[in-house]
Amino acid sequence: MTRREVLARARELLTKKNVPDLDWEAELLLRDTLKISRTELYAEPQLAVTPRQEAEFWAKIGRRLEGEPAAYIIGRREFYGLDFWVDDSVLIPRPETELLVEKALELARTRQSPLIADIGTGSGAIAITLALNLPEATVYATDISQRALNTARCNCERHNILGRVRIYAGDLLEPLPVPVDMIVANLPYIATEDLPLVNTWGFEPKMALNGGQDGMDFIRRLCAQAGKLLKPGGSLLLEIGIGQKDKVVDLLCRLFPGATIAVSPDLRRIDRVVCLSLPKE
Repeated sequence: MTRREVLARARELLTKKNVPDLDWEAELLLRDTLKISRTELYAEPQLAVTPRQEAEFWAKIGRRLEGEPAAYIIGRREFYGLDFWVDDSVLIPRPETELLVEKALELARTRQSPLIADIGTGSGAIAITLALNLPEATVYATDISQRALNTARCNCERHNILGRVRIYAGDLLEPLPVPVDMIVANLPYIATEDLPLVNTWGFEPKMALNGGQDGMDFIRRLCAQAGKLLKPGGSLLLEIGIGQKDKVVDLLCRLFPGATIAVSPDLRRIDRVVCLSLPKE
């Protein structure tokens, strides 16, 4: 079969299973199998796929039809224009989390040599992206999962940033050695009863998704700890789920009555990032 024929057949199979973004995913799995770029794929679609390549590709398609995320199948995911290794120890970085990074970069660039904490770092995508875009920053990355931290460390080494991203094992803010200028967190925020609705449920780690009865367990605990570990004038940035804005804003208003709070929607106009800024002394 040619590249074009293999791709067309894969799209048919993925369509029957209602796989989202099926065109992109079929192409991604084929390019990973052939070890070629998108340009190369479409420049010579008539080239034949070898029997070995075809067998490898259909094995990947089979895994995807069983529900396994494409990122786990190929072992990597693009985030903010960078490539990160991922496996079932970490949450797969989502496009909407890029908004959290953008807001963090805007605030961090107003400071000299900022200290930033990425809490629940997972693959390290947020911490590494911030460090690469903020050469003068030091980023602390924490996670309670040792497996996740191993993945984050591998990604730090891959991007040659290990010296400026300092990895700590522990629960939320507890491992931080010093107060910081900014806390950034994409914590589990899916309500327990909604977990089966997540399209990657059963593959991504439960502890990276389950936010408790209303999805707010980790957010509440982090906010309660933040007052002791944010410097004056510091900022706390949180990614939140659908319908959580009012609860998060009310919580922050009670804990930090003098702070400024802003909420930013993502491209789907869903309130996605809450940013709290403390007054300067």
